[in-house]
Amino acid sequence: MRCIICFLLLISLNGYSQPKSYIIGVKGDTLNKVDSKGLRQGKWVIHVDGVREEPGYEEEGEYVNNRKEGGWRLYTLDGDLSGVEFYRWGNKDGVCQYFNPSGQLIREEGWRALNPDKPYDTLEIEDIDNLDHYHTVIVKNNGVAIKHGTWKFYDPTSGMIFKTETYTLGKLETPKASASQDSTATITKAMAKPKEVQDYEKKNAGKKKIKVRDGAVGY
Repeated sequence: MRCIICFLLLISLNGYSQPKSYIIGVKGDTLNKVDSKGLRQGKWVIHVDGVREEPGYEEEGEYVNNRKEGGWRLYTLDGDLSGVEFYRWGNKDGVCQYFNPSGQLIREEGWRALNPDKPYDTLEIEDIDNLDHYHTVIVKNNGVAIKHGTWKFYDPTSGMIFKTETYTLGKLETPKASASQDSTATITKAMAKPKEVQDYEKKNAGKKKIKVRDGAVGY
C-alpha cells in the first residue's frame, strides 16, 4: 500500500539566519518549502490524522504564495486514492472527483473560484436553458469557492449516475418543464370538463337519469 509520508526522508532543514524550511524527498526533490516570508511554496505533502469519527487523510499538490494551485490528490491513510481536486487562488475551481475505498467514482462536484484579492468578481455565465449563450454577472467576493456547474452522484456498483444537481454561482437550479411536459399539460387542461359541467354532475350524482328528447327522429 502506498503511503505518501513513507517515501519522504524526515529531514527538516532550519537555518538560524534564514527563516525557511523544507523536506528532501528520496528523489532529491524539495518538498514542504516555506519561503523567507513564511509562505508555502512549491510541492507539498500534508498528513492529517483522524479525529473522532472523521478519518485521517493525506494530500499532495502545489502552493503558490501560500495558496493551493492546480491539481491536488487526496489519499486515505492506507494509501488509496480518495479524491482529485483542482484549485485556483487557494479555492476549489473546476470539476473535483471523489472515490470510495474500492476505487469507484462516487461523486463529481463543480466549483468556481473567486479571486480573493478583489472585492467583486465579474464572471461569464452560460444560460442553462439556452446553451452556448452567456451573460455577465458581478459577484460579491467573500474569498471562498462557490458551487457552480453540474454535480453528479454515482452508484459505485453499476457506475451509473443516479442523481444530478445543477448550480449557478451557488444557487441550485430548478429545471424548467420540457416541451413534451408542457404539451401534455396543455392537452390535459384542454380535455378537462368546464366547471359548470362538473358542478352539474356533482349536484345530480346518484339521481336516476332521465332521457331527454332532443328532437332527433328515430326510425
